[in-house]
Amino acid sequence: MGFKYKKMRFSISFITIFLIFGVCTNAEKTDIELDAKATKLHQIDSLNLLVYTFLIALTVLTTWLFKHHRVAWLHETGLAVIYGLIVGAIIRYAGTTTPVVHLKVVPEPEVTPYNLSIPPDTLWFEFPGRTHPHIDDDGPKQNKTYAYTFRSQVVGIEENEIDFKATFDPEVFFNIILPPIIFHAGYSLKRKYFFRNLGAIFTYAIIGTTLSAFLIGGLMYSVVQVMPDRLSSSFTFLDTLYFGALISPTDPLTILAIFHDMHVDVNLYALVFGESVLNDAVAIVLSGSIQNYGEHYSTTGDFESHAFIKALGDFFGVFFFSTVIGATMGCCTALMTKFTKVKDFPLLESALFVLMSYSTFLIAEAAELTGVVAVLFCGICQAHYTYNNLSPDSRTRTKQIFELLNFLAENFIFSYIGVSMFTFPKHHFDMMFTLAGFICALIGRAINVYPLSWLLNLGRKPAIPCNYQHMLFFAGLRGAMSFALAIRNTVSDARQTMLTTTSLIVIITVIVQGGASSYLLNLLKIPHGVDEEQEQLNNYQGVRSDPESGDPGALTPGGTPKNNDKAVLARIWGNFDSKYMKPFLTHSRPTLLDTMPVFLSPLARLLTTTEQLNQDPSIRRTGDSDSDLCINNESLSRSESGNVRRNSIGRVSIR
Repeated sequence: MGFKYKKMRFSISFITIFLIFGVCTNAEKTDIELDAKATKLHQIDSLNLLVYTFLIALTVLTTWLFKHHRVAWLHETGLAVIYGLIVGAIIRYAGTTTPVVHLKVVPEPEVTPYNLSIPPDTLWFEFPGRTHPHIDDDGPKQNKTYAYTFRSQVVGIEENEIDFKATFDPEVFFNIILPPIIFHAGYSLKRKYFFRNLGAIFTYAIIGTTLSAFLIGGLMYSVVQVMPDRLSSSFTFLDTLYFGALISPTDPLTILAIFHDMHVDVNLYALVFGESVLNDAVAIVLSGSIQNYGEHYSTTGDFESHAFIKALGDFFGVFFFSTVIGATMGCCTALMTKFTKVKDFPLLESALFVLMSYSTFLIAEAAELTGVVAVLFCGICQAHYTYNNLSPDSRTRTKQIFELLNFLAENFIFSYIGVSMFTFPKHHFDMMFTLAGFICALIGRAINVYPLSWLLNLGRKPAIPCNYQHMLFFAGLRGAMSFALAIRNTVSDARQTMLTTTSLIVIITVIVQGGASSYLLNLLKIPHGVDEEQEQLNNYQGVRSDPESGDPGALTPGGTPKNNDKAVLARIWGNFDSKYMKPFLTHSRPTLLDTMPVFLSPLARLLTTTEQLNQDPSIRRTGDSDSDLCINNESLSRSESGNVRRNSIGRVSIR
């Protein structure tokens, strides 16, 4: 009896251990499989990032080689595109063939309510499984739920793992890549020459970009009407307007680099750079207004006057309030650095500067405004005010940080443009649409430059000469902003065709126009080799017509511009800025005690720091000098003799 009892106990224990072991083994097997899948995804992500890191490193080395041998016909952005195309082709045609596992799920409308036009944000997929598959095949089932997020529409596409992973979520460009590029544009802006040409820059960037967008949109709508039915039916008038908005902004990074190396006249540099900075902001606000017109205001999708007025109000409202947010955040950072002793800790000071600048972008986006506009004007305010309050270490560090981030981000985008031509699954090439896109983009650029230049020259002194206008037209390269807007939504055939056309326009303009810019400067006889120190002393040679030579681009020797050369708006703002804004936001002299009315002396004293009071009154900036706030695109360059010289801008008082 005792023996049987012990034997039964042993059998029960054995069965219990077996059950526990089976359950644990099943659980462990599931965990191991999930860990293996996570490891595989991590490996693919690492390989993906390694590809782009290698591309940028290769671009840097080749750029150095080109600079060393003074090769001026190809910029680093063109190199990045070419290397990206090569690597993309290798990935596409010689890469791994490991397929991605797809599982088709068809919802039942009677059971699961959902919007037929807009897919759900998240899919909760119940994966069937058994509780103890090794013990009882007929045992109870335990479903496991996995969450899948919305990516995009898929139509007849076969992908492998590296193709799928060699692409990024479009929001990566807007939230991570674009902010440092746009901020650096504002932070490195040479404001003296920007404000001197403020009227022309605003005319080209705002009026010109808007005219160009609507002209391109109208012409492209006429083109799609004669295209095959399948494609023409997918295009609406709003689609072509959106294409006009995304292809209108310019990105003359290559030409600006050549301008800087050849020391082209500062007025031409300011016109090209200032327009490119602002038309990016205008384009993204304009594209958002076009989307709002179709989504919220128009009931039929056709032209409606009341809907157009609302969309126009959106355009100006978003632009204005985004500008206010950017300027406010820049001024808040200036006040923080003025009234605190954070400059005693340069690392903390630099960290605060970067965080406040990036938070400007996020605040504007969270408020349903445009972060690009906000971070641009934040950068301008940071350079104009906050930079004065920073410690010497932080000044150097912030300039170098954003210069580095801008360089890496620009080259990453252009490398990605090249790679994505082969790996991005949503390309749709149409020869007629692409050729029409090229031609319409050129027509739109011509309308932006020549008629508006004629109007500006009616009241502008000195006038913009014809050879400068030709260079402005040629500087209409397309780049990061156009591509980022095109890749943001690629669900329909129309948007996929726009992406392919935009990518091709960007690639060709960057390589061809960027490479030919130095030759065009000589062909158009545009003056270059202007001495930087002479520019900073305000003795630059003005662009005027020489009656003896008849050359509209000839220079008058030693021409010092008068106050009439500066925009009226800039003069008014300059006086207000030097009397009130700079004393309030920085440690500059004169103080508010000197400029504000006597009855406001208590408030003025509260807003004046001891450092301002103890500062030598003779050390002050006058006029609209950039002084040491002008940030060079390069800290070092080689002179003609091959010796390294430093391009620095010292503290110069320009009256």
